[in-house]
Amino acid sequence: MAKAVAMSLELPTDTSCQVKAQMLAVEAETGIGKTLAYLVPAVLSGQKVVVSTGTLNLQEQILNKEIPLIRRYISPELKAECVKGRQNYLCLYRAKQFLSEPQMRLFKRSNDLEELYRWVQTTASGDRAELTWLPDYSPLWEQVCSTTAKCLGGKCPENAACFIGRLRKRAAKAQILIVNHHLFFSDLSIRRFGHAEVLPRYQTVIFDEAHHLENVATSYFGTTFSLYQVKELVRDIEEMGQRGLKKNPRRKTNQIARALAAQTAEFGNLLPKKKGRYSLPEIIEQNQAWDGELSALFGALDSLEQQLESIALADESWEGARRRCQDLSDNLAAVSTDMNSLSVYWCERGEKTVSLAASPIEVASDFREHLYSRVSSIIFTSATLTTGGKFAYMFKRFGLDQDTETMRLASPFDYAGRTKLYIPAADFPEPNAASYSQAVREQSLQIIRASKGRALLLFTSLNAMREMRNFLADTLPYTVLMQGDAPKSNLLATFQHQNDSVLLAVASFWEGVNVPGESLSCVIIDKLPFEVPSDPVIKARINRIQEEDGKPFFDFQVPRAILALRQGLGRLMRSASDHGLLAVMDIRLYSKGYGRLFLKSMPASPIIRTMPEVQEFFKKESM
Repeated sequence: MAKAVAMSLELPTDTSCQVKAQMLAVEAETGIGKTLAYLVPAVLSGQKVVVSTGTLNLQEQILNKEIPLIRRYISPELKAECVKGRQNYLCLYRAKQFLSEPQMRLFKRSNDLEELYRWVQTTASGDRAELTWLPDYSPLWEQVCSTTAKCLGGKCPENAACFIGRLRKRAAKAQILIVNHHLFFSDLSIRRFGHAEVLPRYQTVIFDEAHHLENVATSYFGTTFSLYQVKELVRDIEEMGQRGLKKNPRRKTNQIARALAAQTAEFGNLLPKKKGRYSLPEIIEQNQAWDGELSALFGALDSLEQQLESIALADESWEGARRRCQDLSDNLAAVSTDMNSLSVYWCERGEKTVSLAASPIEVASDFREHLYSRVSSIIFTSATLTTGGKFAYMFKRFGLDQDTETMRLASPFDYAGRTKLYIPAADFPEPNAASYSQAVREQSLQIIRASKGRALLLFTSLNAMREMRNFLADTLPYTVLMQGDAPKSNLLATFQHQNDSVLLAVASFWEGVNVPGESLSCVIIDKLPFEVPSDPVIKARINRIQEEDGKPFFDFQVPRAILALRQGLGRLMRSASDHGLLAVMDIRLYSKGYGRLFLKSMPASPIIRTMPEVQEFFKKESM
């Protein structure tokens, strides 16, 4: 793999004739050592290289594990910098303002404030990752982090000591930049419109965990208008006015801002109340009041922007708020009035807010236009890039030429000798049967008893996870942990430490969970992870494939489910000494024709189909 990467990074002698990047796609399963396999040739190339990862955790691993190794043995003077989104860094100005104001008393845990105060005085990076004691979604961090919307730029009193400014200077001098996909595509989307980039110029990009790229690019090549963004703007304007405006202009500004907040709330009443994603054209069609409320919302945004513009003429510190108001109006227009056939328009109700969005139906053309033609080399790598042993799905979705160089490297771990794959017998109900959920719960209980805990159960829905927890909680003698009960890092630490606990999870736990050793000896997946076809983006992509006379189920839905399943199954074997059971509680692997495609893509684990075989496996494994 390292040799193949090195060849791809070789610059042609005449770069003037290069019209697109040299590209390589490498599927490197767990245990290959793919991180070093791309980092070493990247460093030796001498080029400015961006390594883009799927998670912050992998960013930290590369910076703290692989980079020191390379410095020790290969390049002592290597300059490498980990660059995260600016919300991950402290804003010194906001922190000092917050810590000196009475509102900080609202935070009851005074020891947190004391810890934060001490950290602000001593931190050299301002990186939130240093605050290991701070919960993931702490409102305390929201008060002091750096955001584009609230940045005062060169006029900030703390500009000379700004952590973001210092980070950018270090990034400009570094040869290796380690970012995540969200930051990379945020930068790429800004560059599309000729605005100032987030990252310095680079020659090569290496995408690790590249199977995420389509989903991440979709969000950044699209547009979003969030009702929470309006609420946040109004709150910030009131706070700024309290500190920087005289009584009369402050009263007038607050009145206009609150009128916008009220109109936004009225507009929000037209949108679905239940959590989920919905088709925006269908919502518009069902609401006779839509045009009137939308027009009123544009009017309220315009009134506030005019007021902020008049204030900004006398005080430039208000220009940021005016620009935010203008951006909100532009984004609202992009998702509600400037509709086109290349995008899908949808609405999402979440925990805190509701938002309207426009997403590209395909990102392949954006990749070709804005990425492939702007760098010298691109490396795509992941443990899961192929379906049925082929790169066809990836090539289609990423817009890659058929002659793109590829490489597949199977895991060196002994799946055949150290694992089994359990699939229920033919009489087990299919997922659409009324008896299916109960059958999954009962058989999962038997498997967990045979494995003596030590099990990770992955679900395709929150309801299935919660029902399983209720079923197991009073039955098992082991601790039952569930996603959402505590931060992910805490749950994983408890799961690994206890050695007999059971962890139930959805979504993000299908990937990035690395628990080597005895604590994770069994992975149970409730069913094949097909995405909900009614999701507006998925539905639009299915329709587009149908319009092109394709077969969306086999060309799109099955490959995506295969990649997700492979990621979930990959949680079991994390080292050469690991062993255990994989269980997929879905007999469609045998009862449906497409099941063969899944089986062909799965690890080389011997298949068993009865509970006595499961029990016998764990008896031998414990001897």
